[in-house]
Amino acid sequence: MRRNKSRRRGASLVEFAMVAPVLILVLFRLIIGGLGVFRYHQVAGLAREAARYAAVRGLDYARETDRPAATQQSVYDEVVKANATGLDPSRLTCAVTWDRSNAPTQFLPDKTAVGNVVIVTVSYQWLPEAIFGKATLSSTAKVPMSY
Repeated sequence: MRRNKSRRRGASLVEFAMVAPVLILVLFRLIIGGLGVFRYHQVAGLAREAARYAAVRGLDYARETDRPAATQQSVYDEVVKANATGLDPSRLTCAVTWDRSNAPTQFLPDKTAVGNVVIVTVSYQWLPEAIFGKATLSSTAKVPMSY
């Protein structure tokens, strides 16, 4: 009986040596995937905050407060870059567009008032811990401008 038990211990060690690298690789990929989800949520949050900022700082805001209206650069500097904790600013981009103008409302030739919408897209070139290449994480937020 003792002889069989000692041979089995050696077999268990060999089985563990074969399974351990696969287990460690799967665990490592799960951790990297979790970091990717975390980074994507950061990018999505930045897009939402930037869209809110641009939506309330249109031409009416500039007229009422004597401060400049939001521009693509001001949205990037004051919201995206300022709140991008842990993200490399050199790999972070922000695109801001207004569907018609930077004014909350626009009057059509037939005197109909139409609300404007601001669209912000934030993208980040994520290097998944420099092992699996790179991925572009991108999120777009669309917010109606406030009156």
